[in-house]
Amino acid sequence: MANIREIQSRINSVKDTMKITNAMYMISSSKMTHAKKKLMDTEPYFYALQGEISRILRHLPELEHHFFDIREKIPAEERKIGSIVVTADKGLAGAYNHNVVKLEEEILEKPGIHKLFVVGELGRHYFAKRGVEIDTNFQYTVQKPTMHRARDISGVLLEQFRAGELDEIYIVYTRMENSVQSEAEVLKLLPLERSSFNEMKMPLNMYREAIDLYPSAEVVMDSIIPNYVTGMIYGCLVEAYASEHNARMMAMKSATDSAQSLIHDLSIIYNRARQAAITQEITEVCSGARAQQK
Repeated sequence: MANIREIQSRINSVKDTMKITNAMYMISSSKMTHAKKKLMDTEPYFYALQGEISRILRHLPELEHHFFDIREKIPAEERKIGSIVVTADKGLAGAYNHNVVKLEEEILEKPGIHKLFVVGELGRHYFAKRGVEIDTNFQYTVQKPTMHRARDISGVLLEQFRAGELDEIYIVYTRMENSVQSEAEVLKLLPLERSSFNEMKMPLNMYREAIDLYPSAEVVMDSIIPNYVTGMIYGCLVEAYASEHNARMMAMKSATDSAQSLIHDLSIIYNRARQAAITQEITEVCSGARAQQK
């Protein structure tokens, strides 16, 4: 049986670790709540932008725009595919980073010329070690996502899409289903698909208001769509940030529960060792007393 002092030292060590995991749980809980509030505050604006794009397409179904150009003439092997991969800056979040990386590796197996734009240090180090082409100027952290950062990211991607340096753009992030479950998913940013804006269909006999687009529908789209893409990226960043801290909360809760269970088991071992030591001392005293009597 282990020494009593060693068991006591191990119990104290586990208690110190449990304090750390419990503190990390509380911090992640606060950050996740703040992130969800930010997302709820900005969602109405970007839903309104989506509604306006749908409205324009409904009135002008024949409208052609370069952000809707799927570039059919480019074969699959020559298509330049860009992926924004949103991982965490650090670990201790369960399978959060693994799920995102696994999903991106499935995209990399598809035909085409791939280029990564990685947000988060862990993903950046992971793909750099595997020799995947990464935009080295694209150095962003996932901590405290802001609209300014989303606008910078969308500006880089929109410029490369317009210049023909990218034919398709995806974002790989983690969407929080609820307080318990999060799911890594792939969202296509560009080119936009008309079908995604046809959800708000109107009956044929309903009055359709007249609209006037100045100076032209193309110019209006050039103004609205970049803001819409920025909103999509911002929403994904905030969702990923909330999901990361939700995953860290669950991981830290599991670690705290394991620490409590370990302390319980060690306490039993400690008490047994202590009882054995006391019994041995009593036995030695009794043996000495009998020896003295003889």
